Amino acid sequence: MPLAPTEAIRDLIRDDFKQGTGPSVVNGGVPVYVHYEDSVIEPPKPTDIEVESQIHRPAYRGPIKFLKRLASPVKKVTLRNVDRFLSEMKALNPNPRVLIVGGGSVGQGMGELYEDPNVQIFAFDIYQSPNIQFVADAHDIPMQDDVFDGVVIQAVLEHVLDPRQVASEIHRVLKPGGLIYAETPFLQQVHEGPYDFTRFTESGHRYLFRAFDRIDSGASAGPGVQFMWSVDYLFRGLFRSRTAGKVAKLCVFWAQYLDRLIPEPYRVDGASGVFFLGRKSDTKLQPKEAVAHYQGAQ
Repeated sequence: MPLAPTEAIRDLIRDDFKQGTGPSVVNGGVPVYVHYEDSVIEPPKPTDIEVESQIHRPAYRGPIKFLKRLASPVKKVTLRNVDRFLSEMKALNPNPRVLIVGGGSVGQGMGELYEDPNVQIFAFDIYQSPNIQFVADAHDIPMQDDVFDGVVIQAVLEHVLDPRQVASEIHRVLKPGGLIYAETPFLQQVHEGPYDFTRFTESGHRYLFRAFDRIDSGASAGPGVQFMWSVDYLFRGLFRSRTAGKVAKLCVFWAQYLDRLIPEPYRVDGASGVFFLGRKSDTKLQPKEAVAHYQGAQ
């Protein structure tokens, strides 16, 4: 995994995060760049040695890992988009810097990005993880302006209070012509409890990234995947059991493959999740253009 060295991160940190006593440091020397007075993140107590996730994130192994992959295999749409993201980015810089927003877990389908020896990855999240180099709040990214060739934000925007502010920060840290790749839920039930705030239609997602020129966008997962989510939460509610929901979901794992039979406009209208691949622009998509952008079947 070509994670950027610590000195490369320090060189790109904004001056306002270097003032005073500098960043907090937690166990393992992971720096924490957060302006706590402007963040929902609570400052660590003097006795804290780690900035832990508030959500339990189990490590799946053995048969459980196999079942997890059966119910949620890597999406071909994501693999295709990551490949294009890399190609478009390397056309501008053969050795690009990529910022991973919410990189505490390596995103599904991101293997090609992490395994590319020519890509330098800078990853952060609001909790400590072996996959990140620093802790920060996506509403106030501690990096300088115009320094990244690409930014990836996958399954994160539903968990931030102000997605528009996060999109603005992504635009700020990207170089002119830099690329954004985002995947965000549309028709999914609440996950991560109190840390789940927002959903986007494909058109709403496009307008969120209105300061970017569109390269591609659409459904990252269709109605078949959405059906699996619904079955999970139906049985979870009926039996007051998360396990019951997961067992029921496994029983209908085949539904996701029906998405291959559904034309893209219908996938967009019933999407479980949506994606946007775009390029930093000096102009913004106008409201009437957002309406004209609609790609669904209605």
